[in-house]
Amino acid sequence: MVIIASSINFALKSEEEQTAILLQFQNLLNSLDFSLQILVQSKKLDINPYLAILRERSEVQQNELLKIQTREYIDFIKNFTDSVKIMTKSFFIVIPYSPPVFAGKAGLFNRLIGRGVPAAEQEIADSLFRESRVQLDQRASVVEQGLRACGIRSARLGTEELIELYYKSFNPKDIGGPVPQEVTRA
Repeated sequence: MVIIASSINFALKSEEEQTAILLQFQNLLNSLDFSLQILVQSKKLDINPYLAILRERSEVQQNELLKIQTREYIDFIKNFTDSVKIMTKSFFIVIPYSPPVFAGKAGLFNRLIGRGVPAAEQEIADSLFRESRVQLDQRASVVEQGLRACGIRSARLGTEELIELYYKSFNPKDIGGPVPQEVTRA
């Protein structure tokens, strides 16, 4: 299960708010009886679409003074972003789950190709899957509640979002080069 989390501007909080956030996050981590992984994806911010919108607005502007100010603003933003690397960050919490190994009578090869699995074993496997899914949902709920207590919004990723995340993780050159940074809690 993967959860995307929003960020908070910690530096702008008062000292009391910072302490409260740290204590809530500490409580979240101490309350977990399972491991999780925090993934931070950093990517250089692409401001070209924003600059294109400004150029379009500058061209249709009737007031000559506003045209000049818009062009100067575009030059300022371009020079600033060329000299300073502005990064966007995405935060993900990965919640693993390893169900107990099911030792049935059918061989591994037969199970993989779907032959030789008696109906009773299949029913047990389905039951274990449902139970594992419930436990994984409960783990995700605990993490989401803990993040909410810290003032962090979160959402579970669906299939399409997971595909996009995996694609970006394994093909960084195709999408502008995110630099993944991992922190793991055992």
